[in-house]
Amino acid sequence: MTTLLDPTSERAVAERRLSPRLPDLTNSTIALLDISKPRGDVFIGRLEELLLERGATLRHYRKPTFSKPAPRDLRRQIAAECGAVIEALAD
Repeated sequence: MTTLLDPTSERAVAERRLSPRLPDLTNSTIALLDISKPRGDVFIGRLEELLLERGATLRHYRKPTFSKPAPRDLRRQIAAECGAVIEALAD
């Protein structure tokens, strides 16, 4: 069993299912989403190196600010263009 911790201040624990893993990185487009926290770009840069070594196609996105959810248009764009997304949280 995997336990995920949600950093939001939810009053009641929400049940969430994990998304299925991508079957193959060489046939996948992965979004790297920088949430605009300090050093997030460093984390994304290292992820990019590792994923490119494994044959993934990457697209970069950036939220305007880390203190708010990604704008709806950005979320829609990522969903339309990518099969998975990795968010970079850093400080």
